[in-house]
Parts: sequence; structure tokens; C-alpha cells
Amino acid sequence: MILELTRENVLTSLNAMFGVQPRELGNVLRYEIREAESSRKLAFEIAFDIPVGEQKTCIVSVYSANTFLQLHGCSGFLTSDLLEQTTFFGKHGGHTSGLIIEKNAGCSLYANVNDVLLKGDFTKLAPELMMCSVALSLTDTLDNEGFTF
Repeated sequence: MILELTRENVLTSLNAMFGVQPRELGNVLRYEIREAESSRKLAFEIAFDIPVGEQKTCIVSVYSANTFLQLHGCSGFLTSDLLEQTTFFGKHGGHTSGLIIEKNAGCSLYANVNDVLLKGDFTKLAPELMMCSVALSLTDTLDNEGFTF
């Protein structure tokens, strides 16, 4: 189920998904996750109500040993117990960007994916397009008609 990116929704869903409590730093929640078997670890932060011009936005940042990623304009998220991951996403102008954080301290970023790729049969897509189609397809279950969160 797609949830609005609010502090309350994040605390309820992500604490259960990742099994850790975040550090709260003002309008930022910081989660640190570790995967003992492979020694992987990463931290991610969710910053709420960041002013950008006349508007406010949410930003999700990921920090790992070799990577720094940010998703601006994040409006929603969904968790999958089966896949043990959370997908943060934002939609703009017929495109979706998503940041996927895995319970085992992995992460993936898909940026500016045309929403056409999220509909229909992914097996008919070019191999380069299949992963983003599958990874972000659940974000397309959102009915954008009158979408406001």
C-alpha cells in the first residue's frame, strides 16, 4: 500500500521494516542499518518540509561507504515485507523517480522513468528497461486523478 511521506507513517512503517529506531534530528529522521553477514551498512535520512523557493519538499538521502544518493520531491513510499525493502518515490510530469532501500543494506536509484514503462508487460521491454519497470511498477497503482496527499 502506498503511504504519504509523513513523519507518522515513516515511524510506523520503517521502524517495523528495518527493526531499528531512527535518530531524530529536528525535521530529519536518520536510520542506520547493517547486514551482519556481508558487513554492509548504510544510513539514510528523511528530511521533511525543506523549503525550496515558495514550496516545501521532502528529501531522502542515502549514505554508504561508496555512495551518496538523494531523491528530491519525494511524496510517497511503500514497503514490502516479502522483498524486505522500502521504495520512496516522487512523480513529476509523467515521470517517476524512485529510491529503493533494502533491509540488507542495499539500495537502488531509478530517476526520471517514463510512466509508460510502469504499465503493461515488462517482458516486452528492452532488457535495459526491465529492471526499472519491475522495480517501480507498484508506484503506478496510485490513482493520480486528484492526487494531493
